[in-house]
Amino acid sequence: MLYHLLYPLHTTFTVFNVFRYITFRTIYASLTAFLICFVLGPWVIRKLSRMQVGQYVRDTGPQSHFKKNGTPTMGGALIIFSAVASIFLWMDLTNLYVWIVLLVLVGYGAIGFYDDYLMQVKKRSKGLSARDKLLMQTGLALVIGLLFYLSPGFDTHLTIPFFKRIYPDLGLGYILFAALVIVGTSNAVNLTDGLDGLAIGPVIVAAVTYMIFAYVTGHIRIAEYLQINFVPGSGEISIFCGVLVGSGLGFLWFNAYPAQVFMGDVGSLALGAAIGTVAVITKQEIMLLLVGGLFVIEALSVIFQVGFFKMTNGRRIFRMAPLHHHFELKGWPEPKVIVRFWIISIALALVSLSTLKLR
Repeated sequence: MLYHLLYPLHTTFTVFNVFRYITFRTIYASLTAFLICFVLGPWVIRKLSRMQVGQYVRDTGPQSHFKKNGTPTMGGALIIFSAVASIFLWMDLTNLYVWIVLLVLVGYGAIGFYDDYLMQVKKRSKGLSARDKLLMQTGLALVIGLLFYLSPGFDTHLTIPFFKRIYPDLGLGYILFAALVIVGTSNAVNLTDGLDGLAIGPVIVAAVTYMIFAYVTGHIRIAEYLQINFVPGSGEISIFCGVLVGSGLGFLWFNAYPAQVFMGDVGSLALGAAIGTVAVITKQEIMLLLVGGLFVIEALSVIFQVGFFKMTNGRRIFRMAPLHHHFELKGWPEPKVIVRFWIISIALALVSLSTLKLR
C-alpha cells in the first residue's frame, strides 16, 4: 500500500522516488516484518499459552526434550501475519509473482494450521494423516506450477548450475517439476524443525541467498553480465525474501534456545514452500539442493533411516532421525547442534552464491 500510495507522488515530491528502488523497499519491508513480529510476539505467546496450545513431545524422542512439553506452538502464524502485512505495505501488488508467493505462503500456512489445529486443539495425536497432508500440499503445488506455466513469457527451460549452454526444456512437465520442488522443500523444512531455532536459522540464510538471486535475475544488465537467466519482474521477489528474513529474525527472538514458542507446521510448511517457490521464480531450482543443503540432508536422513529399518528388520543407520536427533543422542548439547547446523547452512549458501561466477 505504501508503494502504491507514495511512489506516484514522486513527480511532485522527489523524495518519494526512493520507493522505486527495490533495495530501499527490501530493507524497510524486512524491518517492518521484524518489528511486527517482535511487538506482537509476547501477546501471541500469552494467547497460545492461555489456549493451552502446547508442544507435545513423544515418548520416543530424546529425554532432554521432555522439558519442552507444553511450550506454546503454532507460532508460525505470527511469521505469516507479519510477512503478509509487510508484503501489502511495501511490494508492487501489480506483479503476478507477488500474488503467487502470497498464495503459497497463506495456502501452505493454512494446511499447516489445520494440521496443528487437529493436533493441539482437537487433541488428535497425529493431526492430519501423512496421506491427506501430502495430497493437499501436492494439489496446491500443482496449481502453482500451472500458474507458472500459464504466466506470459515464463521460461520452462531448466537451469543447470555450472553449465551456461545446457537448458533442457521441460515443457508441460515443468508443472510437475515445480510442484516437486515446492512440496519437497516444504516437507524438508518441516523435518528440520525439531530443535529451538534449528529450522528458522537456515530458512533465514536461504532467504538471504535467494534475495540476491532474485535481485540479479530481475536486473537485465547484471543477468547478462553473469550469464544467467533474466526473469522480468523477479526483482520484486527479493523484497519478499527480505520479508522472510525480517519475520524470521523477529520469530527467532522468541524461538532461540530455550524457546518460548515453536513455529509448528503452520510455519515450517509455509516457509519451506515459499523458499521452493522463490527458487522456481528465479530459475535456481536445482541450486536449491545446495542452498537448502541442510534441509536436504535432514530429509534424506529420515528416508534412509526408514528404508534401512524396513529392509533389515529393525536395524538403524542413525541413532535417531532426523539427523539432529542423532547428534543429540551422541551427547552433543542442543545449542551446539543448532549452531553447527547453522554454520553448515551458511557455508552452503556462500558456495551457492559463488556459482554466479562459475559458469
